[in-house]
Amino acid sequence: MNVLAHIYLSGDSDKIIIGNYIGDYVKGRDYVNYPDLIRKGIILHRHIDGFTDSHPVVHRSKIFFTRKYHKYSGVITDIIYDHFLTQEWDFFSRRPLESVTFNFYRALVNDYEILPDKVKEMMPFFIINNWIESYQTVNGIKHVLNTLSKRSSLPNETRYAIHALKKNYSSLREDFMEFFPQLIDYVENEFGIEISHRITVPF
Repeated sequence: MNVLAHIYLSGDSDKIIIGNYIGDYVKGRDYVNYPDLIRKGIILHRHIDGFTDSHPVVHRSKIFFTRKYHKYSGVITDIIYDHFLTQEWDFFSRRPLESVTFNFYRALVNDYEILPDKVKEMMPFFIINNWIESYQTVNGIKHVLNTLSKRSSLPNETRYAIHALKKNYSSLREDFMEFFPQLIDYVENEFGIEISHRITVPF
């Protein structure tokens, strides 16, 4: 899953949120060097990724992007799932998205010294451009993919990704709505994290 999903699945603990966010940047057993709750967040991140990467619904979504993105199709699917999380935010959370985003940015600043160097490098850019809330629109997703293709090894196939998203929008949304509640249940049951979400189906 991508940034917003990892934040959401961390519950109300700022430390777990930070650990979950930096999970990709902490390798091997380096997580033991962090405080307890941040360590729990790092481990949570790895379990979320493992559950997601092995899930058949996610594999179904990735097919739409495999032709151009190959091994990176999961990255695109994660970002697009974050888009659908913003679209269905009022169903999954009682807290406004803006409030959750602000709290996350504040947590990053408060725990700046403990962040891995790569996170420190991109943090100002990430906050100034408010990437999380940009996931709310297709144009925002386009901007994120264009930026990532310039700053990382992600293939420069943004036009293809956006076309596939628009063409298969309903199917991808249905995949997300089938998968994400299962991921929530997994995190709550395996990690004892209480995640506030609604119970009324939005469609």
